[in-house]
Amino acid sequence: MKKRITHLTSAHARYDTRIYFKMCSSLAKNENYRVSLVVADGKGNETKNGVEILDIGTKTSGRIYRMTSAVGKVLKKAQELNSDVYHIHDPELIPIGLKLKKSGKKIVFDSHEDIEKDILSKKWIPFFIRKITSKIYMLYESYAFKKIDYIIAATPYIRDKFLKINKNCIDINNFPIIDELSNLTLWNEKRDEVCYVGGIAQIRGIKEVVNAMGFTKNVRLNLVGIFSEKDVEDEVKTYNGWRNVTELGFLGRSEVAKIMSYSKAGLVTLHPIVTYLDALPVKMYEYMAAGLPVISSDIKLWKEIVEGNNCGICVNPLDPKAIADAIEYILAHPEEAEQMGKNGKDAVENRYNWGVEEKKLMNVYHKLLND
Repeated sequence: MKKRITHLTSAHARYDTRIYFKMCSSLAKNENYRVSLVVADGKGNETKNGVEILDIGTKTSGRIYRMTSAVGKVLKKAQELNSDVYHIHDPELIPIGLKLKKSGKKIVFDSHEDIEKDILSKKWIPFFIRKITSKIYMLYESYAFKKIDYIIAATPYIRDKFLKINKNCIDINNFPIIDELSNLTLWNEKRDEVCYVGGIAQIRGIKEVVNAMGFTKNVRLNLVGIFSEKDVEDEVKTYNGWRNVTELGFLGRSEVAKIMSYSKAGLVTLHPIVTYLDALPVKMYEYMAAGLPVISSDIKLWKEIVEGNNCGICVNPLDPKAIADAIEYILAHPEEAEQMGKNGKDAVENRYNWGVEEKKLMNVYHKLLND
């Protein structure tokens, strides 16, 4: 009889890269597992890629709904499914995990970020209570995670933090799926364009990037993603550099691959705030997988990857002129830039790829279901 595994989220999209394309799809390949994904987006139920996607109802905007009504609906659906393992992806669902644990279920919590640090950068939380909120969450996390069967961390830093609480903790990094973004486009067939792919926000460097485009000549920025702050969106669209931006909005994975195939560099110049200092941005590895030189923030950990693999240029992310100079350098040195792209692609194929992480995921589930 197949073991039933259910992933739970009240916040992420049904086709979230980490949750659906990587974790759920990998588990669904095992003929001994029946895999479900509970989401809250109002788009209905479907089965795709062997994964049964179950929608708890119409999505209502707002964090209050997500953290109250949606949580109750996720719990109800989880109990109906009566699964062997529940894999939780949002901090507001931790109480659900504890309730399901009491009923004898195996519980996994997947920490996509260092949430304790992430709270400190949340603009929607009044500044004067962020530290208190972060501390309260840390204490609750320490209590809850002692009771959960397994903690999965998106980075080694988060893993080391949680190992102090629960020995059953492993890092499963958000490395790219080999060949998903790979392309055979020759360097001389590429355009004088660079790209940014991902969430668009002030702390992710959008102001500096658009300003940088004002210093470049005959270069365009392919901007892929959705603005999370309307005031920031309105502001950057008044910058001189905006005339060199092609705004593409949200794109599917195949469309993203196409954009990367004819771009000459990928930008990941996030601000050096506490949330990002120990983070490993997915887009950096995806640019590498696509054979693109990376222009990244000069954060120590990122420099070790980019400069250590000689696959790009690290800059001060708060300096638009430095970003512009890096873009111009890559376009002016095609042979060196092409080699950077090849170096990054080789690094992904040999080390930073989902195939390596998938084996770790499967081992976790083997232990959970055979203990």
